[in-house]
Amino acid sequence: MQPHVKQRAVTLVSALGAWPPGEQGVAAARTRIAALGYAPALADQAGPLLADAPEAVIEVVDAQYGGILDNTASVLVVCRSWIRSAEGTMVADGVTVDVRLSRAQPDWTVTALHPSTPGTAAATPSAQENRVLADPRITLPPAATADLRAGTIHTSVLTALETLAEQHTVDVSILRSGHPIYVFGTSRPSDHPVGRAVDVWRVDGRAIVDPATPRSLVESFMRAGEAAGSYNVGGPYRLSGAAFFSDDTHHDHVHLGFRT
Repeated sequence: MQPHVKQRAVTLVSALGAWPPGEQGVAAARTRIAALGYAPALADQAGPLLADAPEAVIEVVDAQYGGILDNTASVLVVCRSWIRSAEGTMVADGVTVDVRLSRAQPDWTVTALHPSTPGTAAATPSAQENRVLADPRITLPPAATADLRAGTIHTSVLTALETLAEQHTVDVSILRSGHPIYVFGTSRPSDHPVGRAVDVWRVDGRAIVDPATPRSLVESFMRAGEAAGSYNVGGPYRLSGAAFFSDDTHHDHVHLGFRT
């Protein structure tokens, strides 16, 4: 669904989150993105993308829609990063950025950045949180890992992930932080910001968005999500049953929402 919109978001985040030695800081970031045709002031919204370190590299794990309408879009750019300190130590980190765009001529324009803010890690994670973190069949990006460590993810989501991991390998894109507060284009609160939803971008090593991924795999995973307790299962296919929905936003991932 309009993949060029995603490319605009990813190019910006990549330029903000990576720099060669000595080009750290907001001023250098403004210069980098201005050369690519983005508004320099967007660097002021980059937050944790601009670590105070002399060198950094970034990997975009996934770019999924937080919402796509005729003239506006939200692209959730899920990142891992490696930051080299002044002492030469490499530190692994990462952030998920909600990139907002609007349709313009000749191209879509980035209007705002909303980096993830997972919160402080809890002193003592629960046994279930530790199990999910340690499960080799569940892959979490840095922002989602931080959400879990902060204790902000409901047990219903964790239980569903454990159940699904008994049948599949599950690559998570979003848990809580980095997701729009409202269902995009509406005033309806999303289940993500309150820790009652998970988005999955890859199942059994097959990306949901990849046309080569078997439809049967995606459909069976959506059905398994409902069986694991989700009341609101979104994906690229509209299945029969009250729990299921599909729209342009959900052609690149499976959404599982939970009431409690």
